[in-house]
Amino acid sequence: MLRNIEAIVGEIEKAKNILVVGHIMPDGDDISSVLSMVIALERLGKNVRGVIDYEIPAYLEEFPGVKDKIKSYDCIKEFPAELIISVDASSPDRIGRVYDHFKFARSIVIDHHATNTYFGNINWVEMYGATAQMVMRINKMLGVEYDKELATANLLGIATDTGFFKYSNTDATVFEDVAWLVGKGGDIAFISNMILENRPLEHILLYKDFLDVMKLDYNNTIAYSHITLDMLKKYDIKPKDSPSFVGDLRSIKGVEVAITFTEAEENEFHVSMRSKSWFDVSKVAVHFDGGGHPRAAGFSINTDNIEKTEQEVIDTIKKLMESYK
Repeated sequence: MLRNIEAIVGEIEKAKNILVVGHIMPDGDDISSVLSMVIALERLGKNVRGVIDYEIPAYLEEFPGVKDKIKSYDCIKEFPAELIISVDASSPDRIGRVYDHFKFARSIVIDHHATNTYFGNINWVEMYGATAQMVMRINKMLGVEYDKELATANLLGIATDTGFFKYSNTDATVFEDVAWLVGKGGDIAFISNMILENRPLEHILLYKDFLDVMKLDYNNTIAYSHITLDMLKKYDIKPKDSPSFVGDLRSIKGVEVAITFTEAEENEFHVSMRSKSWFDVSKVAVHFDGGGHPRAAGFSINTDNIEKTEQEVIDTIKKLMESYK
């Protein structure tokens, strides 16, 4: 680990023009990791740009600093990046069109997904609770001073990717890192209010329709449902702002695996999976060319028959469940 961090720090210290890229369908850890690294590198005097080749959900776009420091793909066309740092992305396809630029610059991959394909010149892949923890370590080794702004940005990723410290990836290191960030001014109350207590009314109304099409299988240990573009249109919700509700399904008593199929474009569905205690959903994700963690994984799939696709996924899960016996 230390050797990888030292190599990454060495590359950063040598470069002047640096691109920090997050993954498509960004979540809290991704936004946090990009934002935290951009802030840190700016403070070191680097010419840096944060880029995500995907629309950022409104609830994350409103986080302080995001609109100013994380831009769309178009902003890099004339940017002479010497170094590209990918954070929280497990494979090239997860960073969209930005991967086309890897052939023109040195590249670093920083990620905590077990399914990472090691697509950079330097790869630091380790099973932390959040990639934001890895970014924090690099920033500290670079000598960046933390204040409330940077500590809160960095804390966002740890809080969200551990489910606000209730998922199985919440270990002692998570609490040690959180304590350090809070000591530097990280505002966990602000983050929790913004993420957990800020649900639009439209999402609550959509949840009713989502439950109407929910199904249970395999002795009620698998719960799944879908959100279509028509369902989103009914409540004037943009696809980028669509809630997953997968955590709500997992919270059902007796459910081990929860799956949400969300239509992002016509006939293109993003599939989000969660497991509660023992089933490895990353195996399912990899089967469908996706990736993730044992307890949280996903993939995208094109289909004009969502019910048929749902059944294919459920059958795959059931076969894997049988193999555990």
